[in-house]
Amino acid sequence: MKPSLMDFTLKELQQEVKPSFRAKQIYGWIYHQYAKDFEEMKNIPKSLKEELAQKFVVDPLKIIKKEISNDGTIKYLFELQDGKTVEAVWLKMKDTIYNDNNEVIQEAKYSICVSTQVGCKVGCAFCLTAKGGFTRDLSAGEIVAQVVNLKRDNNHKHNRMINIVYMGMGEPLDNLNNLSHAIEIFKEDNGLCISGKRQTVSTSGLSNKIDRLGEMDLGVHIAISLHAVDDELRSELIPMNKAHNINSIIEAVKRFPIDTRKRVMFEYLVIKGKNDDLGSAKKLVKLLSGIKAKVNLIYFNPYEGTTYQRPLKDDMIAFQEYLTKHGLLCTIRDSKGMDISAACGQLKEKENKSV
Repeated sequence: MKPSLMDFTLKELQQEVKPSFRAKQIYGWIYHQYAKDFEEMKNIPKSLKEELAQKFVVDPLKIIKKEISNDGTIKYLFELQDGKTVEAVWLKMKDTIYNDNNEVIQEAKYSICVSTQVGCKVGCAFCLTAKGGFTRDLSAGEIVAQVVNLKRDNNHKHNRMINIVYMGMGEPLDNLNNLSHAIEIFKEDNGLCISGKRQTVSTSGLSNKIDRLGEMDLGVHIAISLHAVDDELRSELIPMNKAHNINSIIEAVKRFPIDTRKRVMFEYLVIKGKNDDLGSAKKLVKLLSGIKAKVNLIYFNPYEGTTYQRPLKDDMIAFQEYLTKHGLLCTIRDSKGMDISAACGQLKEKENKSV
């Protein structure tokens, strides 16, 4: 596999491409014009393009399948240079708002859910990605290319804001070096210019690496995939909990540098008969005491072969109301893409079965 030009910050690319102004031009072609290959870079000398093509690819990904939901969610399956596949999701968070003259007064807002690994080592019992095991980390360029491809495919201009959530296939903090490099590439003023506050790293709770991410001071938000309020259930759902238990995660979160205007997101996947009772809600309030937290309740999204069930809507609302009444900011995440393979790993699994 050749490295990708998306593996580099602008400063790093300027070490590879001389004169340095050419690197800036190439950066513009990749992140402003969404060029897929060297041939599209019209003002770059042919000799330089040929030289670079010997060592690098522009785009390390290829869209091989996508599914479009009625709610606007689009699930993508990418093929990497080595034939492995990963997923990303285009999520519409807010619709376009028009005035009485049918003029746009606020454009639609989108988030992109990206993968950081081919497969995953964590082995969460409720996650389809875990069924395929772990293959390898994604490079920084393979992480970055997911966002570039989705913006290109949806005609989303480079200077329109987008939110990135590292919540796809893989455990982001298990690939911390490449993840942090990708975060810096996204932040480049001459590239996509996506600030840290628009990037959220979701982790299943590698407490020591939460500390390392905090020390890097990248300005990103952090989301904790908690899913349980006691170690017994959490170890059933997330075997890694035996090494990184709930208390170690909570203590690491308290040390994490948080913008004083922001909150730490706690993702709580609600599974019928497992963690949807008010007793669990009461324990959650106690657990998060002293943390400026927001709880995001998520409906379990069933897939073929799972024994876990989607919770009842009334139970979700009762759980939310208990948390809110006891001082926790709490939302119920809308289930998007229910009519497509939206749960992490579903589209990859479906494609594997069809081969």
